Amino acid sequence: MAASDSKTLLKSDAVYKYILETSVYPREHECMRELRLITAQHPWGTMASSPDETQFLGMLLKILNAKNTLEIGVFTGYSLLATALALPSDGQIIAIDMKREYYEIGRPIIEKAGMAHKVDFREGPALPILNELVSEENNEGNFDFAFIDADKVNYLNYHERVLKLLRIGGIIAYDNTLWGGSVVAPPDEPLSERDRELAHATRKFNKAITADPRVEVSHLSIADGLTLCRRIA
Repeated sequence: MAASDSKTLLKSDAVYKYILETSVYPREHECMRELRLITAQHPWGTMASSPDETQFLGMLLKILNAKNTLEIGVFTGYSLLATALALPSDGQIIAIDMKREYYEIGRPIIEKAGMAHKVDFREGPALPILNELVSEENNEGNFDFAFIDADKVNYLNYHERVLKLLRIGGIIAYDNTLWGGSVVAPPDEPLSERDRELAHATRKFNKAITADPRVEVSHLSIADGLTLCRRIA
């Protein structure tokens, strides 16, 4: 994924390239690199998380000593592989996506990395699957971390359910919370109908979680905006 076509709000491609070439690519696992390059060839390749973002999430998982995690929105599994590599040998990820066919692109590389045993892939809409997880007695407060990179209009619905699954001190990371900068676009900005709808949903989400007393919030300008919510109640 070249710097020029990666998801980042940095105004300088040269600075972003410097970050990637100095700090990210030299430490990138060979299977992460392989999956990144394969994903970049896909028509929807820009849906993948950026390399600097996955590096950050991997470090965050290790700081948390995370073991049980959730991922909503898998695509080819690039961020999923980063999570799996950061977890201990007995770590587990429940990975949810609407389309298994995308996950199947990355699954052989996840297997090659020796990480497939950590992944419990579930195909289908996330809300019913989350409802099922919430209904299972032993799941409440059992998860250390969740990464959500799915349909933005449902972020608040995901938030309510994932909070029930997350332990106190656990973290939810929400991707694309600046939506290409369109969250600050003026009303007369020439946006597509889809971008206008998603910008509105993203602004609504950002406002709601900032007011949520159950979490501490940090809104980062990594990639296309990454919001961390740490459960405190």
